[in-house]
Amino acid sequence: MEQYKQEFIEFMVESDVLKFGDFTLKSGRKSPFFMNAGAYVTGSQLKKLGEYYAKAIHDNYGDDFDVLFGPAYKGIPISVVTAIAYSELYGKEIRYCSDRKEEKDHGADKGSFLGSKLQDGDRVVMIEDVTTSGKSMEETVPKVRGAADVTIVGLMVSLNRMEVGQGGEVSALDEIRERYGFDAKAIVTMDEVVEHLYNRECQGRVVIDDTIKSAIDAYYQQYGCKN
Repeated sequence: MEQYKQEFIEFMVESDVLKFGDFTLKSGRKSPFFMNAGAYVTGSQLKKLGEYYAKAIHDNYGDDFDVLFGPAYKGIPISVVTAIAYSELYGKEIRYCSDRKEEKDHGADKGSFLGSKLQDGDRVVMIEDVTTSGKSMEETVPKVRGAADVTIVGLMVSLNRMEVGQGGEVSALDEIRERYGFDAKAIVTMDEVVEHLYNRECQGRVVIDDTIKSAIDAYYQQYGCKN
């Protein structure tokens, strides 16, 4: 496994973003692990997060895009720090854009979006923290495509949970590719997380012991991808 992936996995655990236990997800699934990007709260954490996203986007999608779109709410800070990191690491100015949960009807910035307005011809990379079932894309993709004549280059998430999407057959990321026609990538996969952390100390403790590993295996028996 690449060094930067190992570092990112440990970074998620150290930042209390990736947790193991018993959680109920937005999709309604009961999961033995949970990722909460809202736990990145310090300046140094956010700086590192932006750098990891920028590197992953650059490696997977190159420089041929104009806008980073981060859906409200967690996608907003991720898109901002990634735009900053992209400028610092690669010397290219990328605009950021996010949607509002409620349309603003006053002021110079009224409308449904924050940041840069989407324009005809824009090439957009979308950013999320994690995609479990792909349900969030049902709201986000029509908003982005309805705002202007744009091309969505792809989606980047922190963690590929490697479980089936809403169709119940292929992974959420694969389902997004098939349904919306753009690529979907992750900085790391859950397989890589388990490989790196199983029975290994992180911050002086083992976060994936035999009990957690068994719970993860059982979860994938029910929700894991078949392909």
